[in-house]
Amino acid sequence: MELIFFIGFMGCGKTTWSRKLAAHLGYDFIDLDQLLEQQVGMTIAEYFGTHGEDAFRILESEVLKQTPYTNNTIISTGGGLPCFFDNMNWMNAHGKTVYIKLSPKTLVDRLEKGKAKRPLLAEKQGDELLAFITAKLAEREQFYLQANYIADGINMSVEGLEQLIDSE
Repeated sequence: MELIFFIGFMGCGKTTWSRKLAAHLGYDFIDLDQLLEQQVGMTIAEYFGTHGEDAFRILESEVLKQTPYTNNTIISTGGGLPCFFDNMNWMNAHGKTVYIKLSPKTLVDRLEKGKAKRPLLAEKQGDELLAFITAKLAEREQFYLQANYIADGINMSVEGLEQLIDSE
Protein backbone atom coordinates (compact mmCIF):
# COMPACT_ATOMS: atom_id res chain seq x y z
CA MET A 1 0.00 0.00 0.00
CA GLU A 2 1.39 3.38 -0.93
CA LEU A 3 0.42 6.48 1.03
CA ILE A 4 2.00 9.85 0.23
CA PHE A 5 1.55 12.68 2.73
CA PHE A 6 2.10 16.27 1.60
CA ILE A 7 3.28 18.58 4.36
CA GLY A 8 4.38 22.20 4.58
CA PHE A 9 3.34 25.64 5.70
CA MET A 10 -0.16 26.90 4.95
CA GLY A 11 -0.34 28.33 1.46
CA CYS A 12 2.54 26.27 0.06
CA GLY A 13 0.27 24.32 -2.29
CA LYS A 14 -0.20 21.00 -0.48
CA THR A 15 -3.81 20.51 -1.58
CA THR A 16 -3.26 21.72 -5.14
CA TRP A 17 -0.18 19.58 -5.78
CA SER A 18 -1.39 16.47 -3.98
CA ARG A 19 -4.65 16.61 -5.96
CA LYS A 20 -2.72 17.05 -9.25
CA LEU A 21 -0.30 14.22 -8.46
CA ALA A 22 -3.15 11.90 -7.42
CA ALA A 23 -4.94 12.56 -10.72
CA HIS A 24 -1.68 12.02 -12.67
CA LEU A 25 -0.92 8.70 -10.92
CA GLY A 26 -4.54 7.49 -10.75
CA TYR A 27 -4.39 7.53 -6.93
CA ASP A 28 -7.13 8.47 -4.48
CA PHE A 29 -6.90 11.93 -2.89
CA ILE A 30 -7.79 12.99 0.64
CA ASP A 31 -7.61 16.51 2.06
CA LEU A 32 -7.38 15.92 5.82
CA ASP A 33 -8.61 19.45 6.59
CA GLN A 34 -11.76 18.85 4.50
CA LEU A 35 -12.26 15.44 6.09
CA LEU A 36 -11.95 16.95 9.57
CA GLU A 37 -14.47 19.68 8.70
CA GLN A 38 -16.94 17.06 7.43
CA GLN A 39 -16.54 15.00 10.61
CA VAL A 40 -17.15 17.92 13.00
CA GLY A 41 -19.67 19.78 10.85
CA MET A 42 -17.88 23.12 11.05
CA THR A 43 -14.94 24.88 9.43
CA ILE A 44 -11.50 24.70 10.99
CA ALA A 45 -11.74 28.41 11.82
CA GLU A 46 -15.06 27.79 13.63
CA TYR A 47 -13.66 24.77 15.48
CA PHE A 48 -10.54 26.74 16.46
CA GLY A 49 -12.69 29.61 17.71
CA THR A 50 -15.06 27.39 19.67
CA HIS A 51 -12.71 24.78 21.12
CA GLY A 52 -9.22 26.33 20.89
CA GLU A 53 -5.99 25.19 19.27
CA ASP A 54 -5.21 22.38 21.74
CA ALA A 55 -8.53 20.60 21.09
CA PHE A 56 -8.06 21.13 17.35
CA ARG A 57 -4.58 19.56 17.38
CA ILE A 58 -5.87 16.49 19.24
CA LEU A 59 -8.74 16.07 16.77
CA GLU A 60 -6.41 16.62 13.79
CA SER A 61 -4.07 13.87 15.05
CA GLU A 62 -6.99 11.48 15.57
CA VAL A 63 -8.29 12.12 12.03
CA LEU A 64 -4.80 11.48 10.62
CA LYS A 65 -4.35 8.18 12.46
CA GLN A 66 -7.90 6.80 12.39
CA THR A 67 -8.80 7.43 8.74
CA PRO A 68 -9.08 4.13 6.82
CA TYR A 69 -6.85 4.90 3.84
CA THR A 70 -7.22 2.92 0.65
CA ASN A 71 -4.25 1.61 -1.31
CA ASN A 72 -2.47 4.29 -3.36
CA THR A 73 -3.71 7.47 -1.71
CA ILE A 74 -2.21 10.94 -1.59
CA ILE A 75 -3.06 12.93 1.52
CA SER A 76 -2.87 16.70 1.93
CA THR A 77 -2.31 17.63 5.59
CA GLY A 78 -2.79 20.80 7.60
CA GLY A 79 0.27 23.04 7.98
CA GLY A 80 0.69 22.41 11.70
CA LEU A 81 -0.13 18.70 11.73
CA PRO A 82 3.48 17.40 11.47
CA CYS A 83 4.51 19.51 14.50
CA PHE A 84 2.28 17.96 17.15
CA PHE A 85 2.28 14.66 19.02
CA ASP A 86 4.09 11.99 17.01
CA ASN A 87 2.32 12.86 13.74
CA MET A 88 5.51 13.26 11.67
CA ASN A 89 6.90 9.92 12.87
CA TRP A 90 3.51 8.29 12.25
CA MET A 91 3.34 9.59 8.66
CA ASN A 92 6.93 8.50 7.94
CA ALA A 93 6.17 5.03 9.36
CA HIS A 94 2.97 4.63 7.29
CA GLY A 95 3.96 6.21 3.98
CA LYS A 96 6.15 8.70 2.20
CA THR A 97 6.24 12.37 3.17
CA VAL A 98 6.83 15.30 0.82
CA TYR A 99 7.63 18.76 2.21
CA ILE A 100 6.77 21.62 -0.16
CA LYS A 101 9.33 24.26 0.76
CA LEU A 102 8.76 27.98 0.13
CA SER A 103 10.33 31.17 1.52
CA PRO A 104 8.44 33.28 4.09
CA LYS A 105 8.09 36.12 1.53
CA THR A 106 6.51 33.81 -1.07
CA LEU A 107 4.16 32.43 1.60
CA VAL A 108 3.09 35.98 2.58
CA ASP A 109 2.35 36.79 -1.06
CA ARG A 110 0.20 33.67 -1.35
CA LEU A 111 -1.56 34.00 2.00
CA GLU A 112 -2.35 37.72 1.96
CA LYS A 113 -5.72 37.19 0.22
CA GLY A 114 -7.07 34.11 2.02
CA LYS A 115 -6.28 35.02 5.62
CA ALA A 116 -9.86 35.08 6.89
CA LYS A 117 -10.22 31.29 6.80
CA ARG A 118 -6.85 30.80 8.53
CA PRO A 119 -7.24 31.36 12.29
CA LEU A 120 -3.53 31.92 12.97
CA LEU A 121 -3.25 34.67 10.32
CA ALA A 122 -6.63 36.40 10.30
CA GLU A 123 -5.63 39.59 12.15
CA LYS A 124 -2.11 40.02 10.75
CA GLN A 125 -0.93 42.05 7.76
CA GLY A 126 2.18 43.50 6.15
CA ASP A 127 5.39 43.32 8.20
CA GLU A 128 3.52 41.70 11.10
CA LEU A 129 2.34 38.88 8.81
CA LEU A 130 5.87 38.39 7.42
CA ALA A 131 7.36 38.34 10.94
CA PHE A 132 4.74 35.83 12.11
CA ILE A 133 5.25 33.50 9.12
CA THR A 134 9.05 33.74 9.40
CA ALA A 135 8.96 32.83 13.10
CA LYS A 136 6.31 30.10 12.71
CA LEU A 137 8.14 28.54 9.76
CA ALA A 138 11.42 28.54 11.72
CA GLU A 139 9.60 26.76 14.57
CA ARG A 140 7.95 24.18 12.28
CA GLU A 141 10.78 23.49 9.86
CA GLN A 142 12.52 21.07 12.25
CA PHE A 143 9.49 18.81 11.71
CA TYR A 144 9.06 19.53 8.00
CA LEU A 145 12.69 18.65 7.32
CA GLN A 146 12.06 15.11 8.61
CA ALA A 147 10.13 14.47 5.38
CA ASN A 148 11.39 11.78 3.01
CA TYR A 149 11.42 14.29 0.15
CA ILE A 150 11.77 18.07 -0.06
CA ALA A 151 10.17 19.73 -3.08
CA ASP A 152 10.99 23.25 -4.26
CA GLY A 153 7.57 24.92 -4.14
CA ILE A 154 8.51 27.46 -6.83
CA ASN A 155 9.70 25.17 -9.64
CA MET A 156 7.27 22.29 -9.19
CA SER A 157 5.60 20.11 -11.78
CA VAL A 158 3.61 16.89 -11.50
CA GLU A 159 6.33 15.09 -13.45
CA GLY A 160 8.99 16.54 -11.14
CA LEU A 161 7.09 15.36 -8.07
CA GLU A 162 6.69 11.90 -9.58
CA GLN A 163 10.44 11.73 -10.29
CA LEU A 164 11.29 12.97 -6.80
CA ILE A 165 9.12 10.31 -5.13
CA ASP A 166 10.29 7.52 -7.47
CA SER A 167 13.97 8.43 -7.07
CA GLU A 168 14.71 5.76 -4.47
